Amino acid sequence: MELIKLRGNTYYISNNTNVGVFTYKNKNCLLVDTGSSNTVARKIDEVLKSNRLHPKYIINTHNHPDHCGGNIYITATYPGCITYASRKEKLYIENVELLATNLFGSITPKGLNRAKVAKVDDILQYGVNKIGDEKIKIIPLKGHTIEQIGVITPDKVCFLGDSIFSTCILKKYSIPYLYSIEDSLKSLEYIKEIDADIFVLSHSEAIYSKEEIVNLADKNIRAINGLLEEYLTILEQPQTREDLLQNMMILNEIPDPEQVQYFLYLASTSAFIACLCDKGYLEYYSENGKLYYYKR
Repeated sequence: MELIKLRGNTYYISNNTNVGVFTYKNKNCLLVDTGSSNTVARKIDEVLKSNRLHPKYIINTHNHPDHCGGNIYITATYPGCITYASRKEKLYIENVELLATNLFGSITPKGLNRAKVAKVDDILQYGVNKIGDEKIKIIPLKGHTIEQIGVITPDKVCFLGDSIFSTCILKKYSIPYLYSIEDSLKSLEYIKEIDADIFVLSHSEAIYSKEEIVNLADKNIRAINGLLEEYLTILEQPQTREDLLQNMMILNEIPDPEQVQYFLYLASTSAFIACLCDKGYLEYYSENGKLYYYKR
C-alpha cells in the first residue's frame, strides 16, 4: 500500500477497496472508507503514519463490510476520530444484522453475517458539509445500497464508492450486487453530470477523467439494461426466483458460489424482478407452494 497523490490535498491508498484521503494543514486527514477489516486498517494506518498523517474524520460511502470494516480499528487507535455516513447507511453500519437479514429474509445462519458493529457519530447532508475547516460536498448515489453517497473534495476529486463498476468488475461479476435497479440507473445518469475532474472507484486500479467516467457510466447502463433483457427473456416461461437465478447463472456461465455470494446474486435477482414488476412487464401466481413470475 502507498499514498498516491491525485491533486492538491487529495490522495488515495490503493487496495482491494480504495481508500480516499484528504489532508488538512495540521496533518489531520479525512478518510473515505476504511477497508475490510482491522488487518487492512492497520496497514492503512502504517501508510498514514509514514506520511505523518493523523485520521480525524471518516466518511463511509455505504455500509458494506469492505468499506467500513476498518472503522473500529481506526477509531480505537485515534480517539476523537469522527465517523460520518448518510442517515440510512448509519442504520446499517450500527445494526449489521440488517444487511444479512435483507439477504436471507430472517435471522441468518452465522456464516452469512460477517460484519462487525461500528459507531457512526454524525449524519451527512447532501450538498456542502463543513468538515474541519474544509468544505466537502456529499452527493446521492443510491442503487448499490439503500443510501450510498459520493464525496467530492475541494480539489474536484470525486470518490464514487460502488455506484459504478469498472470494466473488470463487470466482467468478473455478470450479476453485480444492486439493491435498486431504478436508483442505480438514475445514479449512473447523475454521475455523467458531476462537476469534478478526477474520479475514483472503490474497486479499480485506474483513475478516471471526466470523459472516461462518462464512457464507463454508459457501459454500466448498457450492462444493467442487458441484464433486464436477459431476465425478461427467461421469464417468457414462468419461473420461481430461485429458478430464475439458476437459469441466469447457466446463461452467463457463473460458477457455483459459496453461501454469501449466492445470496448476493439472489438479492440482485430480486431487485431485477422488482424493477420489471414496477414497469408492468411481469405477472405472478402461486401454485403448489411456489411463487412464479412470468412475462405479461
